[in-house]
Amino acid sequence: MRWPLIILLGMLAITNAFGQSSAPSGPAGIRAAVMKVLDDYMEPFSGFEALDIEAWERTMHFPHYRLASGEMKIQHSPGELPLETLKRALGEEWHHSKWQRRSIVHLSASKVHVDTNFARFRKDGSVIASYDSLYILTNEDGRWGVKMRSSMAP
Repeated sequence: MRWPLIILLGMLAITNAFGQSSAPSGPAGIRAAVMKVLDDYMEPFSGFEALDIEAWERTMHFPHYRLASGEMKIQHSPGELPLETLKRALGEEWHHSKWQRRSIVHLSASKVHVDTNFARFRKDGSVIASYDSLYILTNEDGRWGVKMRSSMAP
């Protein structure tokens, strides 16, 4: 028998016995990890009463960048964005937000570009507005997070 084949079979047996690593590998694993981060990113926006900045910031990498209305804003660390500032930006009519589109346009082992569209909704489910955006997620220290957003939202 060939040694490389024996080693490969042994590694497969160990992997099956102890389970696979939690770190996603290959394009399919990266896609799944990135979509999970974006799901978690939007979760605090599932309703005004659920607005949880700490949970939202756990989906980000810092410094975190947002380009909108011709201005680059940098959040250097968690906790810099006051809840009242976020509420003011969302507007009084806002009740929740949802992804309308998420399409990966570029992918590597350390960075992914996602073409997105999200909508903001009133409590009755009517749309306030919908915005195209580009989200850039990076893999830092084995964890995927949103590093930068370029949004058409104000």
